[in-house]
Amino acid sequence: MGRLEGKSALVIGAGTVGGGWGNGKACAVQFAREGARVVCVDVDGGLAEETAAVIRDEGGNAIGVVGNAAHSAEMKAAVERTVGSFGKIDILLNNVGIVVAGGVVELAEDEWDRVFAVNLKSAFLSMKHAVPHMVAQGGGSVINISSISAIRYLGKNYVSYYSSKAALSHMTRVTAGEYADRQVRVNAILPGLMDTPMARISAQKNWGATAEKMDAVWKERVARVPMGWLGDAFDIAKAAVFFASDDARFVTGQNLVIDGGTTLKA
Repeated sequence: MGRLEGKSALVIGAGTVGGGWGNGKACAVQFAREGARVVCVDVDGGLAEETAAVIRDEGGNAIGVVGNAAHSAEMKAAVERTVGSFGKIDILLNNVGIVVAGGVVELAEDEWDRVFAVNLKSAFLSMKHAVPHMVAQGGGSVINISSISAIRYLGKNYVSYYSSKAALSHMTRVTAGEYADRQVRVNAILPGLMDTPMARISAQKNWGATAEKMDAVWKERVARVPMGWLGDAFDIAKAAVFFASDDARFVTGQNLVIDGGTTLKA
């Protein structure tokens, strides 16, 4: 513990819809448990504050802020809130993402644009406003939550999700290359088939998985993972702590797959 002592973090997408632990909420809380001061941002201000309250209840320092990640002015304000409240921004974690069903034929053009605005433009905007502060203070760590969908077809017709996550992973690499000499490290985490509230909501919305069918759907999901079980949000959060900490001081431009071996299969 204490690997992030003295650091300040901005977590975009820190709320969890449907209760429980999503990746953003777990990352924010785990950052705080390691000593960071955290600004929790979500489009739903109540969910952002809920995450911040968990941190404060555990004795940490956190602020909940409402903000739409696809709006430049709101991301600029979130970065400025972090710097204004804590004096600097050492860590930026981008955890915003939506899934919309449809391949290139079925998917409506406006839905394609919406997915790219949420999944990709959001990270572009937060980095646009945070990276200059990191450069000025001598460095920082950006962590983007991508997906194994960036590198694999997983059998579902989510063309906009796959494509936006692939772009996010490559934006991570090229930005890491650009800013390496200024000590701003940029890495991505690629979760696999996880057990999170978002995954369950997606199963219900996009697969028609009713509450009665969920157990069967989840058994099929588990069967696709060589390790035989599903990871959870804290598997992602602990990897994010590594990237955020000085343990990863010589690591940049990486896309870390956390999937129980799913992408090892042909």
